Order: sequence, then C-alpha cells, then structure tokens
Amino acid sequence: MASAGKVCHHTMLAGNSSPGELSLEPLILCKLCLCEHPFDKMTSLQACSCIFCTSCLKQYIQFAIREGFGSPITCPNTVCTNQGILQEAEISALVPVEQLQLYQRLKLEREVHMDPCKTWCPTVDCHTVCHVETGDSGLPVPVDCSACLIKFCSVCKNIWHPGQSCQVNLPIIPPEKGILLTKDVDACIKQCPVCRIYIERNEGCAQMMCKNCRHTFCWYCLQNLDNDIFLRHYDKGPCRNKLGHSRASVMWNRTQVVGILVGLGILAVVTSPLLLLASPCIICCVCKSCKGKKKKNGPPPTA
Repeated sequence: MASAGKVCHHTMLAGNSSPGELSLEPLILCKLCLCEHPFDKMTSLQACSCIFCTSCLKQYIQFAIREGFGSPITCPNTVCTNQGILQEAEISALVPVEQLQLYQRLKLEREVHMDPCKTWCPTVDCHTVCHVETGDSGLPVPVDCSACLIKFCSVCKNIWHPGQSCQVNLPIIPPEKGILLTKDVDACIKQCPVCRIYIERNEGCAQMMCKNCRHTFCWYCLQNLDNDIFLRHYDKGPCRNKLGHSRASVMWNRTQVVGILVGLGILAVVTSPLLLLASPCIICCVCKSCKGKKKKNGPPPTA
C-alpha cells in the first residue's frame, strides 16, 4: 500500500512461478495513449483511482501546468465520475522541480487573483501578498505592504490618495521604493485590461494575447486588438511602427490574411451554385428516407 500523499505506482511481481516458466503479466489499457502496458508502467490517482501509463500522465501534467495558469489539475479521464484532482505530492513525483515550482507560483497567483481579500503589492520586485480590508460600500481602501512599507489604493494600485478619485490620481512614489505597475508604457510587467492578471513581456512584438482570457491588446496603450486582423493599430497614432516587426513582415501578414479571405470567398461562390443544383436531389433523398421510416413504423395490416 502506498502511503497518503504519494503517487501509487502499481508493480506486478512474478509470483510463485517456477524457474524456466514464463509468467503472463496482465496488461492494462491506458485511456490516454490507448495502448496496453504492464502494471509497473502504470500510475493510479488517489482521488478517483483512475489509472494511466506513467509516461502519458507526466506529459499531461506538464501540459496542464503550462496551459492551466494555476488551475487544479483534474483527472484526464473525460468520463471520470469522481472528478479527481491531483494532489501536489502526486505532481511533484511526476514532473521536474522547476515544473513544480512553476505550478506552485501560478497556483498562488490564481488564488490571490480570485480572493477579494488579497492583492499583490504593485511595487516591482516586491511580490508580497497584501491583505485588503473590504467593506460593504465597495469604495477604494488603503492597503499596507508589510515588505516595502508603501500604502496603495486597493482599486488603482497607485499610492493611497485620500479624497481623490482613482481617475485623477497620478502615481507618485519615491525612487527608492521602486516603480508601480501603472502608467509606464515601457514597463515589462503589466495587467491584462480584461482579467487584470499580471503579464510579463521579455521580448517579441507589441501585440499581446492574454493566456488567461484570450484577450488581444497592444502592450503600449492596452487598446483592444481582438478585431484588428490587419494590425492597422500600428500604422498611426502614438503606437505607430512600435509593433516590433519590419514593414515587410507586416505586409506579408496582411497579404496572407487577404489571401485566406479571398480563398474563402471564391470557395463560397463556387460551391453555392453546386449546392443549389444539388438541393432537389438532397430534398428527394430526405423525403424518401422519411417515407421509408413511416412505412416501417406504421401499424401492421389487419386481416
């Protein structure tokens, strides 16, 4: 028996087979790769007892960590009735240390983001979780950071501004305290305009997509780019030529988009007459099928 908090790796022993005899070890079907494996290559989950091959389970957990953003990692069996959730001890036994640390960090960020009584300190490199005293009024309240000792607004994350609204207040913070994640257009860490999750940009173009809510926006001005398939936002205004790609690559991207749209249009024009010509035959076949079903399901003839 495996102790609590550990992954249960099933191992099948040879038993009492005599020397020279071949022991037939039963194989178990893995529902991820749909291949059969011996028990010593399988791993069962504690919460639901579903069993998978260890190799597939490792790949599934690593993918769930990268794409789940700290969400609970559930049993990969889509028809699992218990909806089992993997324990942290199970995850640590199947993934490298750096993957486990990434999962723990993303899990903490998700918990803070979902908890209205917690928030991150907005000072760069502080990474402190601060407690928010929420009230019934829903108005901004001051939040104290125990690490860097700043007092900031619970809504706009600027320096606490009593008597001023969040819209007119400007971030004023001493240089020794760091930089708030607010109005700096060139900051390397910002919040998604929709879900408010923190995003770090190390390199790449200025068109960003939040992995949490799939919202596309401009990194510099945070404008919505969900419908800007031609990247026209970077042709004028304060973000002109700040996409991060050459003009030739932008034109090539637009050419590809236009080609796809033209191809779909031509396909629709070509197939529409064929559909009109084939529609009588399709209707006739449907009617014959319906009549055949009615005859089969009709009442038996009387004597």
